[in-house]
Amino acid sequence: MMETTNPMRPYLGTLVGVKDLATDIKLFQVELNDSQACERFTYRPGQFAFLSAFGVGEAPFGLASIPSRGPALDFAIAKVGTVTTALHAMEEGSIVGVRGPMGNCFPLEEIKGKNVIVLGGGIGGAPLRPVIHTILDQREDYGHLTILWAARDPSLLVFTDEYDDWRAAPRTELHLTVDQGDESWTDNVGLITELLEKVAPSPENAVTITCGPPIMIKFVMLTLKKLGFTAEQMITTLEAKMKCGIGKCGRCNLGKKFVCVDGPVFTYTEISQFLESFV
Repeated sequence: MMETTNPMRPYLGTLVGVKDLATDIKLFQVELNDSQACERFTYRPGQFAFLSAFGVGEAPFGLASIPSRGPALDFAIAKVGTVTTALHAMEEGSIVGVRGPMGNCFPLEEIKGKNVIVLGGGIGGAPLRPVIHTILDQREDYGHLTILWAARDPSLLVFTDEYDDWRAAPRTELHLTVDQGDESWTDNVGLITELLEKVAPSPENAVTITCGPPIMIKFVMLTLKKLGFTAEQMITTLEAKMKCGIGKCGRCNLGKKFVCVDGPVFTYTEISQFLESFV
């Protein structure tokens, strides 16, 4: 009899790494405990999983790693609620639950040969990190890579220890901005939309991939339209309130679509009429 898997039952995993990324944001590295679970857990950039703090609850988080860089599943998690507070209290060696992978993925195969503009805001940079890693690891398969990275203040910028590697990569540029700088900040100050207009990437043979707060996504898309990008050139990933992750509870619907199964990755064409509900 063929074995079936229950999508509501988490795999057991061990925290093999916990480190601070930014103020109240930590990177959790999880390795699944069972070899069969490792074989089943095949994922691609853009997908997400539920992480469980047993006895407290579970919550969905974008996967911030790619399989080719190692067995650990990376999750960048901000301490904002009951589950995330419980996770932040855990140390290396703790056992967690992992349910997934879920959702669709970024069309990285389809966009090979194109210039890519990545726009990340705050913790929204987490699901974009696998995009950056994939392009850097397969550098000859893609055109110019432009990264626009933003946060409210310097202490909330994520993956700062990787910026030098990003800048050093061929045909790659990194632009940083914060809403409000401090005495040591020397980069841009202002909204990511202002930085986008300043950098003004060309829409020719290009795609954009965005993640951040819904209000940021909305105005980034409007700014990209001003710069000449079409709706099909604009790709984003959405966060939404979800409970099941398999399209049954109905909490994350966008009209007839569900963020958990039809997304979280969408083109602007697919979500333009719904962005108002996310703001």
